[in-house]
Amino acid sequence: KYNVNTKVVEADFIDGNEVFKQIEKELFGLDIGVLVNNVGVSYPHPEYFLDLDNKEKIYSDIIQCNIVTTLAMCQIVMPGMAERRKGVVINVSSTAANIPSPLLSVYGASKVFVSKFTDDLATEYKRHGLIIQCLVPGYVATKLSKIREPTWMAPSPTNYVSSALKTVGIHKHTTGYYPHTLLLNSINLMKSISPNIVEWMVVRTMENIKARAIRKMQQTIG
Repeated sequence: KYNVNTKVVEADFIDGNEVFKQIEKELFGLDIGVLVNNVGVSYPHPEYFLDLDNKEKIYSDIIQCNIVTTLAMCQIVMPGMAERRKGVVINVSSTAANIPSPLLSVYGASKVFVSKFTDDLATEYKRHGLIIQCLVPGYVATKLSKIREPTWMAPSPTNYVSSALKTVGIHKHTTGYYPHTLLLNSINLMKSISPNIVEWMVVRTMENIKARAIRKMQQTIG
């Protein structure tokens, strides 16, 4: 219908840096106009930093997938964009980078990296004609979020992408979705007024999510 060819490159981004050599080889010679770094992993459920089962591997996977992959894919694709003086890079961070995220501390910190890296990269390469955007979405109904049914606050991937695409080239750093902006601003306003209450509320919420996840796992096993 659209007279395009699709090339699929299978990759497991937590396998280590060898995967990027294969990706670079597969992409060699292609004029890539848009790069979306949307790969990411999180905790199996919210948990205190020292108490997470298999924490060494999980934290390592988060750093490898959320941070190293973003850097590597930008290094692979952006040289061609800079040479042609056009291109779009969208790095997906998270509202967890902008609001308190206890019990998801390593995940939240990894997304802080993505946000800071992307914002400064946009400044560096603006004069090269590149559009580089950081998206900081809230919950979207995906496998990662474990939300099955879309809602106004947790839209389907299709609805979220439709909204976010309208911000490309307009906003350098955005949630991409008005309800997420509303939530983010509300939490930050509450935090500026009473940070202790916000921290208590977030910890309580995370502990409830953790308890539900553990009960569900126990029911599955049992």
